[in-house]
Amino acid sequence: MLGPIFSREALTVPRHLRHYRARIFYLGTLWVLALTAWQALFGWGQLISQADLAFFGSLAFQLLGYSQLTLVLFFAALIAAGAVAQEKDRRTLVLLLVTDLKHHEIVLGKLIGSLLQIGLLATASVPIMSLFLLLGGVDWRQVLDAYFVLMGTALAAGSVGCLIAFWRDKTFQTLAFTVLILVLYFVAVEGVGVGGLPAPLWAASGGSLRGGPHPLRALGRIVAPGADDLSAVSSLPFLLYSLGVTAVLSLVGIVRLRAWNPRGEPIQQPDVETDEEAERKDARRSIHAAPGRVRGVWPNPILFREIRTRAYGQRTLLIKLIYLAVVTLIALSSVRSLPDPQRADRLLPAVGFVPVLVISMLLVNAQAVTSITSERDINSLELLLITDLTPREFLFGKLGGVFWNAKEMILPPVLYLGALSWLGYLGWETLLYLILAVVVLFAFAAMLGIHVALRHVSTRRAILLSIGTIFFLTVGTMLTIYLVLIGGSFETQWTSFVLFLAIGIGGLWMVLGGQEPSLAISIAAWACPLGMFYAITNVIVGNVRTGESGDPLWPFVVVVGAFGFTVAAMLVPLLAEFQVALPHAAAANTE
Repeated sequence: MLGPIFSREALTVPRHLRHYRARIFYLGTLWVLALTAWQALFGWGQLISQADLAFFGSLAFQLLGYSQLTLVLFFAALIAAGAVAQEKDRRTLVLLLVTDLKHHEIVLGKLIGSLLQIGLLATASVPIMSLFLLLGGVDWRQVLDAYFVLMGTALAAGSVGCLIAFWRDKTFQTLAFTVLILVLYFVAVEGVGVGGLPAPLWAASGGSLRGGPHPLRALGRIVAPGADDLSAVSSLPFLLYSLGVTAVLSLVGIVRLRAWNPRGEPIQQPDVETDEEAERKDARRSIHAAPGRVRGVWPNPILFREIRTRAYGQRTLLIKLIYLAVVTLIALSSVRSLPDPQRADRLLPAVGFVPVLVISMLLVNAQAVTSITSERDINSLELLLITDLTPREFLFGKLGGVFWNAKEMILPPVLYLGALSWLGYLGWETLLYLILAVVVLFAFAAMLGIHVALRHVSTRRAILLSIGTIFFLTVGTMLTIYLVLIGGSFETQWTSFVLFLAIGIGGLWMVLGGQEPSLAISIAAWACPLGMFYAITNVIVGNVRTGESGDPLWPFVVVVGAFGFTVAAMLVPLLAEFQVALPHAAAANTE
């Protein structure tokens, strides 16, 4: 039923070594999270009762469930969208359309095939989740229901990304629409209480929908049923809802497959010309081919193309409008929920600012990485080797285009900080430090996308590594803050934090310099996780005796220094050599 596309994925995915590396990394991360939860609650060398073990089993089950749901929701949508977008960029989707493959074989084959890796990882986590049954506090029905929620979320999120990828032509538009629609869906379903918005359906129904179409709430009722009867809590309503969403979106993709594709394909001209056509062609040679006045190209043609042409498609305005709507709803909702500035906790303003910053960094990074991968997929990147473009013109042209096209996604976080300072939640000194730090983080996100895209031939791998690094950097930081807050002390959590730092340093080193390691990249891989760890500890507990936060100057200096050095470590080698060709092409030119 799924066709040869899914059969190919099912046969080739287990053959790659990275499949087993991903499984080891995924399961090892779950083990580190469980170890961290143990240290945060009890530490080492203490007498633990049976009730404490049951409480730990329940808490660790919740922590691992929510962590997996976040990963599944994010990566399922991006992997499915990237799988289809890669076919479009390489113009192989047109070849699939001229075969005798049926529409459902193409759509369902790409959807299920791209989610195969995620399904295997979620299935591999079931034995780990089942270990908490031995501690008590967790029932076997909760394990199965949590697994079904994960699989239903993966299917629904993947179908969203797959449908958008079949609809849009450009990879950046596909990724941006996918991220924004997921965020907008959560905002709409949750109900933010801004401007008289109606209550969400699951709230108006008195809880009869068991969490409704919200995966986090559906999982919350399973992992923490509270006083409800456990037998009455089930994943079936959410699973049916997810399957229904998957079926509807897949049906739309199947019906509209040939209406949306191929779009923008070049029309093949006939080889034999008539006399009338030859006369018309001779007449066109004397005038400019494009209507209107001739535009002069800037000294940097890369920057001219990025800014003055529609290099990223014709629907970028719609992306920016959706982004501004999402940011406005989040900002208004968070600001209205803040207490008086004199009574507000110092971490409360971050509740609304952090999601806005994360979304903006993801979109800026997606803009940067797709600006390179799209060039490579249409084989225009190799043509740059035979031009007189310098590395400086290419890199700064790309970076300038990224910042210009993403300016509507860079300004809102800065304006949000200004609004918090105007309301009295931030001082002027802290505001200045935060704005400069945000600028450096955006530069890091943009440079990371270009750096990773230039060093990986596979478009899908480059996108996942680049966006995944930003995701783990931000989400991992927030998770660390949460573990510090629930633990209350650093003494009992040093072992787990060392493991987190080791994973972060190793992962960042592999992304930045796995193929071409250098001393600067190694220093940067150590500096960024350690700098973020120092900033977190200094903001939360700067003085261990009083519990007050430290001076904001030193976290600013450390974070800006670490990420600024990382930007330079990625930029300088690219300016020294023109390393923008495919690896096999570069090797062929040197021989």
